[in-house]
Amino acid sequence: VYQSGASVTIEQGPGIAYFSRSLRVLAGWPRQGSHADATMESVHFGGFVVGHLTRRGLLSFVAAGVILPTRGFAQLVEAAPGAVGLVLGDVRMQRYRVGVRVVAEGGPCRGLYATLPVPADWPEQKVRIVEEDYSRGVRGPQYRFLGDGVKQMVITIPALASGGSEHAIVTYELERAAIEPPKNPEIWHIPVKPSRELRAHLGSAPYIETRDPKIVRFAKEAAGEHEGWRRVEAIYDAVREKVEYRNGDLKGARRALADGWGDCEELTCLFIAAARSQEIPARTVWVEGHCYPEFYMEDGAGNGCWHPCQAAGTRAFGSMPDQLPILQKGDEFRDPDRPGKPLRYVAEFLKGSGVAGGGRPVVTWIREGA
Repeated sequence: VYQSGASVTIEQGPGIAYFSRSLRVLAGWPRQGSHADATMESVHFGGFVVGHLTRRGLLSFVAAGVILPTRGFAQLVEAAPGAVGLVLGDVRMQRYRVGVRVVAEGGPCRGLYATLPVPADWPEQKVRIVEEDYSRGVRGPQYRFLGDGVKQMVITIPALASGGSEHAIVTYELERAAIEPPKNPEIWHIPVKPSRELRAHLGSAPYIETRDPKIVRFAKEAAGEHEGWRRVEAIYDAVREKVEYRNGDLKGARRALADGWGDCEELTCLFIAAARSQEIPARTVWVEGHCYPEFYMEDGAGNGCWHPCQAAGTRAFGSMPDQLPILQKGDEFRDPDRPGKPLRYVAEFLKGSGVAGGGRPVVTWIREGA
């Protein structure tokens, strides 16, 4: 049974970003919204505790000045056949490796169960498996989707002898396209009757306080009398003018508006909250070391499309020159293995059963260029 010191190791590329820390298992720790909570979650399971790196921890690599290598994925544009959709630009081919390695330290482990997000197809990203490496004791993999924004790989390791090691590693070939600005932005308008799927991107979510009165007032004043594309763009410009880019703890849209500063997550949260308050569907796009928002609009024929914008960094509205790997899309996920509060970002996860006199699993999550 683990009480403290369970080692968790995260690798983000060879020699690029290496993260390791000990878990603290204390009553009431970490608190939601605290810096500790924003970096590492501790999770209690029947027998031991295993931690995983949350999105904030990964973003901290960039905040610390560590430059992650550019790799590739693509984005999702749900446009009907024949619709005017995204304008794709330069395409980069690259390989990307995802997986987990577990070593039993200090005794045997059993009943290990792991999930990890893996690349998925989006309109601007095509994914193909080119190599699979599973050690003998691994069962699986199986794949599942959480909503329409995250694909997870699920594996189990029934038993692991003391000092033993098991792994599951998949190498993908990614075809990632940049997104160009639309040729005729005036054809796009805000959906009048959003579908059930779109309505999921109109409400509040963790750190996205869509109904906060100050955010609603800010968005309304920013949008003014503008309509369609220009209405969304006016909100975008107001967010970038209001919030100065500065690294810090995760605090969300409400605090970003009040404080007047935040990093890419705060700028993204505030844009999404403001857009949603004006009935504009919007969601978070999580790429390696960064995040940005995208918003949904329809053309005159009712064909819809998600358009990206760069909330933090060089201005890019309706386009995305970056070709970073897209890890997932969305900001309110329900994971059956983590019941309770919704997840803003779906991180890697591992649990197992206790063994009398047993050891602990030392876990290495792998996300790197191949």
